[in-house]
Amino acid sequence: MERLKISEQDIINAICIYIADKKQVTPTEVEVELMYDDDYGFSAEVYVNGRQQILIMLNIIEALRLWLDHMLNRDPYAGIELVLDDDEGIIAYVKE
Repeated sequence: MERLKISEQDIINAICIYIADKKQVTPTEVEVELMYDDDYGFSAEVYVNGRQQILIMLNIIEALRLWLDHMLNRDPYAGIELVLDDDEGIIAYVKE
């Protein structure tokens, strides 16, 4: 089965769009840093208007679903898997 690979930059872009929609700002006003911890898994540190917010993996998946639906016109409920890649950083695979 083919899988769509989503780059780290596209994950960041998806989170920017997701947060911008929730906070009523433009995506360019959102700063995102993706993180991985062996104990806590994937998360993202988000800054908007000088305020910090931590997103857990569930929020990241939700942002990717929104991005898949609106930007790629793909099934947002296809299986999404976040992966820590040695060369590419944090990426995601979507089942097609």
